[in-house]
Amino acid sequence: MYDDFTAIDRWSGEPIHGTYQAVVVAIATRHADAIDIKFLANGRPVWIALPHLAWVKYKEQTGKAITDPLAIQIAGHYLKSAIESGYDNGREMYTLSVDETLDHLHAVMDEFKSTSAIPMMPRVEA
Repeated sequence: MYDDFTAIDRWSGEPIHGTYQAVVVAIATRHADAIDIKFLANGRPVWIALPHLAWVKYKEQTGKAITDPLAIQIAGHYLKSAIESGYDNGREMYTLSVDETLDHLHAVMDEFKSTSAIPMMPRVEA
């Protein structure tokens, strides 16, 4: 659902096609306590950084883990919302707070109802 989506840019009115590309543990690449999820927005790379602490808080609250497929949906939901609200201004990276991450997680779960309904990791064409 949010690993491959189309959103209408608030300012230009143009459709933006968002597609998931990769999940990277940012400790290794940026020395950050985050998981970076890469999308292409009409071919432009966009990284959504989700803080590790969101995994901890979600586990404490629910006893459940944020899986990679769920993290992809969270990041995609955020990006689609940013495009539609006009918050996407062409930056290459957006860093979410723990609360923002959990808000988008809850929005995704409201739609999917269960983690078993979330698509598996999408296959990325090279």
